[in-house]
Formats: sequence, C-alpha cells, structure tokens
Amino acid sequence: MIEQLLQYDTELFLFLNNLGNTTWDGFWLVVTNKLTFIPLYAILLFLIYKHFGWKTLLLLVFVIAAMITFTDQITNLFKDGFKRPRPCRVNDLEGLIRYVAPRCGKYGFFSGHSSNSMAAAVFAGLLLRPYYKNLIFILLFWSAIVAYSRIYVGVHYPLDIVSGLAFGAFAGFIFYKLQIYLKNRFIS
Repeated sequence: MIEQLLQYDTELFLFLNNLGNTTWDGFWLVVTNKLTFIPLYAILLFLIYKHFGWKTLLLLVFVIAAMITFTDQITNLFKDGFKRPRPCRVNDLEGLIRYVAPRCGKYGFFSGHSSNSMAAAVFAGLLLRPYYKNLIFILLFWSAIVAYSRIYVGVHYPLDIVSGLAFGAFAGFIFYKLQIYLKNRFIS
C-alpha cells in the first residue's frame, strides 16, 4: 500500500513538475527563495505593532522565532528519520523531471518551506483576524504558492508538500494558542 502511494506521489510530481517551462523558471525561483518574502514579514510585524503595541510585538517576535525553530527542527527530524530522497536525487527520475533549483538537498520528507510558510500564515492570519478578516485567506494562498514552488523547481514530491502544510498549520495554531496564554500571563 505504501509503495502504491509513493508511486502515485511520483506520478503526480512528474505531472506537476513538467507543467513548467523556461519562461516561468525565474518567477518560481524567486518564489522559492526564502529571502523574497522579507517585505511581507516586515508588513505583518508592522501590523502586529499597530494593533498590539511594542510589548506584545516583542513577545510575539520570541514566539514567532520559537515557532520557526520548532517547525525547522521537527522537519529535520522527519527528514533524517524517513530518509526519503528528494526527486532531484532519484536516478530513475533523471531526464524525466525539470530540475531548476539552485541546489538539491539530501532528503525531502517533509518540506520545510511548506511547513514554515503555513505556520506563519496560520499564526499571523489568526492573530490579525479581528482586524483583517480576509488576510488569512491571502496568507494561506501565499503559503500554497510557496509550497507548489518546491514541486516546480524539482526538489519535493506532493506528499512532502501536503505533509509540510499540514504540520505547519498545526504548528501555527499551537503557537497562536501559546501567544494567547503568554499575553494573558505577562502582558494583560
């Protein structure tokens, strides 16, 4: 059953990855670059400051740093535990995939880009929901685009992406609840 699931995952990866073309490669390389979205993070931090003030912003910077560290470390534990090679490392897929990423890591299950972007989207979306009702949908869409970029550039299977998104949503929600507890305990 697992072998069949992995086969379907590979087939879906090949389909999605091969939808790309050289016209769009530069765009997806920008999307997949972690530094591209620093302005988005700065805007979100400004909105947090605007609605919650300095004390809460400082607390949330620590909570967000802990959340990203948490998702990164759990992602690495999964990668080292499952040791599923990335598609760009599978010899049987050579010549069948479009590999446009600048580098190919060793293991891919599950995607750190997906988990981190989804954690940030859920956390910020829930936090700012009272002020910007539709922001969470914009952030979820952004996270999905970041996640898809990893398939496009050839470094993750769809199952890596879906698992990363699910874990990121869980982490974002848990850290959102943690910040409520910490705010009530230390700031309010």
